[in-house]
Amino acid sequence: METDNIEIIKNGGVGVIPTDTVYGLACSAFNESALERMFEIKGRAENKPPVVLIAEMKDLEKFGAELSDRAKILVTKFWPGPVSIILPIKKELAYLDKGLGLAIRLPDNSQLRDFLKKTGPLATTSANLQGQPPAKNIEEARKYFGRRVDFYKEGCDLSQTASTLVKVKGDKVEILRQGTLRIDSNF
Repeated sequence: METDNIEIIKNGGVGVIPTDTVYGLACSAFNESALERMFEIKGRAENKPPVVLIAEMKDLEKFGAELSDRAKILVTKFWPGPVSIILPIKKELAYLDKGLGLAIRLPDNSQLRDFLKKTGPLATTSANLQGQPPAKNIEEARKYFGRRVDFYKEGCDLSQTASTLVKVKGDKVEILRQGTLRIDSNF
């Protein structure tokens, strides 16, 4: 079954997966039409970039993402973990970040990281319709999306708290959203 889900992702599909924080809609980060479909399924504004989940630090190279000294300290302290860091990426991937920088996270869930090693980086957004609370289990996700997604990956009940979202600009750290892990901008 998992092999099927991996192939679905690689072929441009959209699914619901458990992450290390909430259930998420997910598709390949490198498939622009899958990303557009994912946003359409959710009813999400297209000017809000997804969070990209990576399997390991070297995946940052695929995005041309460079870590400032302050960002290196942040990832060393909080990755793997529920902290998404907004980083600049290469211009040819502008469909991902809408010119705002891309939120990237190395999740703290070994099964999810193994899945990501097989699918490649995934663009994700919480599994809910825009304005509704995130699904905390597969049943809630099915109520939101029914057959509009290509697969549902089973997992346990999860919190309804998203990752902490952080933007690093030079030496400044701005907390854009406090999430599962509460951090201070001075960390």
